[in-house]
Amino acid sequence: MSASSRSMNGLPPWGADGRSPYQRLSQRMLDLSGDRGVLKDVIREGSGELVTPDASVLVKYSGYLEHMDKAFDSNCFRKTPRLMKLGEDITLWGMELGLLSMRRGELARFLFKPTYAYGMLGCPPLIPPNSTVLFEIELLDFLDSAESDKFCALSAEQQDQFPLQKVLKVAATEREFGNYLFRQNRFYDAKVRYKRALLLLHRRSAPPEEQHLAETAKLLVLLNLSFTYLKLERPTMALRYGEQALIIDQKNTKALFRCGQACLLMTEYQKARDFLVRAQKEQPFNHDINNELKKLASYYRDYMGKEKEMCHRMFAPGERGSTVGEN
Repeated sequence: MSASSRSMNGLPPWGADGRSPYQRLSQRMLDLSGDRGVLKDVIREGSGELVTPDASVLVKYSGYLEHMDKAFDSNCFRKTPRLMKLGEDITLWGMELGLLSMRRGELARFLFKPTYAYGMLGCPPLIPPNSTVLFEIELLDFLDSAESDKFCALSAEQQDQFPLQKVLKVAATEREFGNYLFRQNRFYDAKVRYKRALLLLHRRSAPPEEQHLAETAKLLVLLNLSFTYLKLERPTMALRYGEQALIIDQKNTKALFRCGQACLLMTEYQKARDFLVRAQKEQPFNHDINNELKKLASYYRDYMGKEKEMCHRMFAPGERGSTVGEN
């Protein structure tokens, strides 16, 4: 079957009127740019707010040329796509305009004319000169970082002029960034974001009637930091942040569990047991807690066995011919 007669990228083949698949598709697409340079066809509706300018987006995409079935560019093979910031990481003008028209969960198909894609020169050897390209884009999520970046650039005195709700919103955005980085196993970068959120919350005092809001926000960040330091194999820091979380909520199961895990890594078995038993008291049937207690018991048995063996070697009678002073 010739390239001119088969379906391209799931599109209808050339029509009897001689129009190409992209030309036929464009007839039913929405004009985003006003000059039909960026056209959009929604495959699946999204929900919520539109992507904001300067946001960081999490997308899956594939780019196609009109007469090729295989994508020339795609990130769909990645298990976790990279977070990309509008205006910095996204280089196609058409893609930026397209993303600004999308909502979370939306899947859409776009046609970008050369002016909004790779221009008159193209991008040899993959993209021929003056090429119109098709992109299928799924918007998984986006984070509005512009507000957070501007706020964090202010001095402490300037930040104090804003209401507490503003500080809580910025801290929540920083924590969301940290959560995304954590899911990508970028634990060091996640730690930086969590610490940035915690600094904002510690720096700002709250009136009595809003204290509980600030404490709740701090607790979430402290728990994230404790878990992140466990992943970074720094149990001392994990314990420190876990204990700070327990000052806010002394019965918090996650904080008790993290502290127990940290102490176990530090071979402080009695402290580990104390924390884990307290966590088990709050959630008796928690699978993770019960497994950690079993692990602790196993480690402690091995530890005591080694201690016993060491004592036996230290105090056992010397073997014949091994007394000091003999030849």
